[in-house]
Amino acid sequence: MTFTTGAVMAVATASKTNPTGPHGAQELPSVIVTSYNLEIRDGDGFLGDKASRGAFMDHLAELRSHLAETSEDPLAKVGKTVSKSELDKLLTEGEAREAALVLSAVERFAQSLAFVIRRFLRQKAWSPVERIVVGGGFRQSRIGELAIARAGIILQTEGYTIELVPVRHHSDEAGLVGSAHLAPKWIFEAYDSLVAVDIGGSNIRAGIVELRQDKASDLSKARVWETELWRHADEETSREQAVRRLGKMLREQIEHAAKEGLRVAPFIGVGCPGLIEPDGAIDRGAQNLPGNWSSSRFNLVESIREMAPEIGEHDTVVTMHNDAVVQGLSELPFMQDVEHWAVLTIGTGLGNASFHNRAKPKGRDKEKPKDGKSKKD
Repeated sequence: MTFTTGAVMAVATASKTNPTGPHGAQELPSVIVTSYNLEIRDGDGFLGDKASRGAFMDHLAELRSHLAETSEDPLAKVGKTVSKSELDKLLTEGEAREAALVLSAVERFAQSLAFVIRRFLRQKAWSPVERIVVGGGFRQSRIGELAIARAGIILQTEGYTIELVPVRHHSDEAGLVGSAHLAPKWIFEAYDSLVAVDIGGSNIRAGIVELRQDKASDLSKARVWETELWRHADEETSREQAVRRLGKMLREQIEHAAKEGLRVAPFIGVGCPGLIEPDGAIDRGAQNLPGNWSSSRFNLVESIREMAPEIGEHDTVVTMHNDAVVQGLSELPFMQDVEHWAVLTIGTGLGNASFHNRAKPKGRDKEKPKDGKSKKD
């Protein structure tokens, strides 16, 4: 197994200090996490900032500003702040100049996304990647889908054989469904559901995931049964208040599932931004969360276990990994025809992770390039 520099080296170092810790693990039941939370600098900042949701809005604002200097801003009547849904509507129902302006921003963002992907593919952990799934809230919009498709076309016309595909699950659910792949399947033999948490830079979600192993043993039919969303970015809140709110959400979800007859496993899977230490501490990367989540005196896993010590009659097991890793894991059943794949999540920031499937791809005997690159000669 190969590792690259930056965040992955930090993961490897942390594993040596506490090799038995289950959190932020490189080796999961069906896949090896070869990298995540890579922090690549470019110029004045981090590379991922060029392909975040905010980067798209910056492209749009710059285009509007240039047009306003010489003529009227086509989106002047819409207002200074435009939502994703409004932009989607302008594409289909807006006047020609309005739609053209939005498409221009999509093109600029797609070029930026393609640039970021090229840089990632230069990393050792990413060089053998055959497919990239793209998730996050931005992917859920039409402008996001177009930007992803356009970035894929840009890369293909340059000779890259890499595939870019959108995450299948809704962005609100992928980060929950992926938790089903954090634990060995035998843990769920007597249960039909689990509790999952997705912590993001703007929102916190808690929900119940139905495993539906009777329909698909590979968990490809797993789905969110119920979920609750809290948008912490809209409120003035502290870390302690956020954790208490999460605890309330968890208890209510567990109680409701039990009343409805679900057999909930004594397991909580958690996706959280940042570099996750084996003991559940967050090394860095959680700066968009309220308060200091990387403090040496704070452990999110322990806090969750204290708030929900038992599920049913059993002690609760909590396992946490990076949120991009967990969102990527929701695609694991559909990535069995490739060996190396990756995920990018476009949201408040740009999450990233790369994977190596443990099992050999089915029905595929693909010859790898000798140099390990994903680009044609």
